[in-house]
Amino acid sequence: MKELKDILKELRVTCIYGDEVKVISGVTADSREVKAGSLFIAVRGTKSDGHAFIGKAVEAGAAAVICEQLPLAVPAGGIEPGPGSSCLTDKAVAGKSDTHGVTFIVVEDSAAATGMAASAFYDHPSRKLRLTGVTGTNGKTTIATLLYNMFNGLGYKCGLLSTVCNYVFRTRRDATHTTPDPVRLNALLAEMVDQGCEYAFMEVSSHAVEQNRIAGLHFAGGIFTNLTHDHLDYHKTFDNYLAAKKKFFDGLTPEAFSLVNSDDRNGSVMVQNCSARKHTFSMRGMADFRCNIIEQGFEGMLLKVNGTEVWTHFIGDYNASNLLAVYGAAILLGASKDEVLPVLSNLRPVDGRMEVIRSDNGITGIVDYAHTPDAVENVIEAINRLRQGAGKLIVVVGAGGDRDRTKRPVMARIASAGADRLILTSDNPRSEDPDSIIDDMQAGLTPDAMPKMIRITGRADAIRAAVMFATPGDIVLVAGKGHETYQEVKGVRHHFDDREELRKAFKIS
Repeated sequence: MKELKDILKELRVTCIYGDEVKVISGVTADSREVKAGSLFIAVRGTKSDGHAFIGKAVEAGAAAVICEQLPLAVPAGGIEPGPGSSCLTDKAVAGKSDTHGVTFIVVEDSAAATGMAASAFYDHPSRKLRLTGVTGTNGKTTIATLLYNMFNGLGYKCGLLSTVCNYVFRTRRDATHTTPDPVRLNALLAEMVDQGCEYAFMEVSSHAVEQNRIAGLHFAGGIFTNLTHDHLDYHKTFDNYLAAKKKFFDGLTPEAFSLVNSDDRNGSVMVQNCSARKHTFSMRGMADFRCNIIEQGFEGMLLKVNGTEVWTHFIGDYNASNLLAVYGAAILLGASKDEVLPVLSNLRPVDGRMEVIRSDNGITGIVDYAHTPDAVENVIEAINRLRQGAGKLIVVVGAGGDRDRTKRPVMARIASAGADRLILTSDNPRSEDPDSIIDDMQAGLTPDAMPKMIRITGRADAIRAAVMFATPGDIVLVAGKGHETYQEVKGVRHHFDDREELRKAFKIS
């Protein structure tokens, strides 16, 4: 419960009609969730406009409505100023009459207002935590999850918001988005505060920044991993994608830290005009936090981090970079090198990220979430560096439907360049025809690559075929879905787990 006037304190309000002195029982941007005493926020989305549901919200018992444009009727009649109301412009309400007891608050941007209002309703939980956000194309889940595991290992209570799952201290909460909606996000952060958490780590997607889902949050720090080809179906251009990522760093305060990957040329762009304290990490050049790989095998790799050797349970240059970001962030959050390195050595890979499954007859299976051209390339390069003898690499890969089509041929071309045999298959086709998606991927192959490629639309069939083609010493990489336990076909989610299918093909339990 919260007084409406307290919720509105930090919002940029254009006009208020009705009484600000009333108790709000909950905040939502979904009219179906409105209950008596709710504050409903009408947000203009990509598929629907919340303003069309104001009438339903009022009928369901909304005590107040935040909107960018006042409705013509609420739900029958009009609007007029009520007791305790204030207005900055008469033009917005010309011709309106009775409010029916509902307070209407007009703002310029209701999406941003949702985050601000949710934060205020839950008593600004992000200000009571040391919240660190991780953004970039690849590595967000790994870094956020490993930071959560790191600080648990250091003896602190903390929370996690990630693509795989959310954690309130040690209690798991299912995740539906990389970054939750503002109300859910603040509710989870408030739970963390109630559980005594001191730290929280979250993925910050470009969609979340663009849609103002992180508005109203206070970050102790921000981490940038890299920026490669992805989400152009939504952002349209790479410049727009970059600008969305940069907006996160633009919002950091002088008390916060920024930690960017200087091996990515966009790292310096992220912190241009950024007020936060600036720090860098690098595998290749001068930086505040540096790392190089001394040796590696499928069991792990020996790193030298800022001059000190440490064994880790990870493989691949990109994972070394991820671990370096974790190390740097932990130091910037106040941990000491002597505390951090032993815990770093005990960290384990995140589910579905270079997850190794071995058969009884010497075939190595690897499941990875790689679903962008850069991620596919990184995983294949890491595997090929570790290959020994005459073992072949067989790659099973698809691409998601209703997403960026331009990356499909690029992913296939990259996969074919590093594989001895390539199987193009279905991923999450969603509403698209799986074979059409495979057509898009196949279009990226050169004539020389065609003989090594086969198409198998059914993903389970493709995984079984890859194992049938493999002989002892070979490696089967199943890329694209990683930790996911479903496949979405024609808008319906069916249970599907690459790891389960690989174990079935290997005939192991």
